Amino acid sequence: MPSAPSCALLLLRGTLRQRVCTLFIMVFKFTFVFLMIYWHIVGEPKNQGQLYNLPADLPCPCPEPPMALPSSSPPGNIFFLETSDRTNPNFLFMCSVESAARAHPKSRVVVLMKGLLGDSASQPQNLGLSLLRCFPNVQMLPLDLEALFRGTPLAAWHSAARARWEPYLLPVLSDAGRIALLWKFGGIYLDTDFIVLKSLQNLTNTLGTQSRYVLNGAFLAFERGHEFMALCMRDFVAHYNRWVWGHQGPQLLTRVFKKWCAIRSLGERQACRGVTTLPREAFYPIPWQNWKKYFEDIRPEELPRLLNATYAVHVWNKKSQGTRFRATSRALLAQLHARYCPTTHEAMKMYL
Repeated sequence: MPSAPSCALLLLRGTLRQRVCTLFIMVFKFTFVFLMIYWHIVGEPKNQGQLYNLPADLPCPCPEPPMALPSSSPPGNIFFLETSDRTNPNFLFMCSVESAARAHPKSRVVVLMKGLLGDSASQPQNLGLSLLRCFPNVQMLPLDLEALFRGTPLAAWHSAARARWEPYLLPVLSDAGRIALLWKFGGIYLDTDFIVLKSLQNLTNTLGTQSRYVLNGAFLAFERGHEFMALCMRDFVAHYNRWVWGHQGPQLLTRVFKKWCAIRSLGERQACRGVTTLPREAFYPIPWQNWKKYFEDIRPEELPRLLNATYAVHVWNKKSQGTRFRATSRALLAQLHARYCPTTHEAMKMYL
């Protein structure tokens, strides 16, 4: 193929028609190569591409929405946190909130999002927020981290963290936010990659076991002002290590529980001093190493056996994000969506 200078010479020597054709070919080739390089470098953002072309509003497809809340504020709030500026929930996020709302029709499900503004008139319009508005017990509010940490041991840490580079800023903010939230208000905290199967309201001062060595804070249920949460905040600050993934998350809860119970391994005690750890089957029936099982086909009759002792399933979004599946397939995750978040599932069937 002629080099760029050779092509330029051809342009000078040829007829007008030849010059135009050659110029068009050169521009087309350069544009195509540029687009291929750009797409290879930038790519499609995970968990967002599927929502780019979805409608900003939709009619609520659920014929029997959860019961409206009574006028008085009910006990047992359920909290979700979004510490990034993202305001367009993906399908798993939508399913998490919907399944919690359906399992707790008399409780308030509060979704705190850092990207939301205080003025309801200026709230973003997208499929996720529109769908969640279908549920009268779901409330979406702005997340003010400075206000949340105020009056806690985490306030000074948060001020310092904002002034420096943090390699795991968003997960660390989430780790800090959930323990401050439960210490200040009490209730139940859930990560946005859970699917709730049954009511969690009978659980209090409880967390889940991820493995024989580690506890996990993706689910937490504590009374307001509980000393265990206060100890978690103090340990967070005293042993803060921004360079180690999970040091302020699962590792923090594990070492605080061991200190709380004066034990050296989790196998020694499952409950002490009013705090209980539930077995792995309660929230993490499928270990993170086997996360692909959520995308494998399963017979519907196997679900009760597999999830008999499970309150909610953790889908391990950090591993599974971007994995595609058909909403109408027999994949385990598709069946969980169909059964526990049917409104989200109907939307998924239209677009996946």
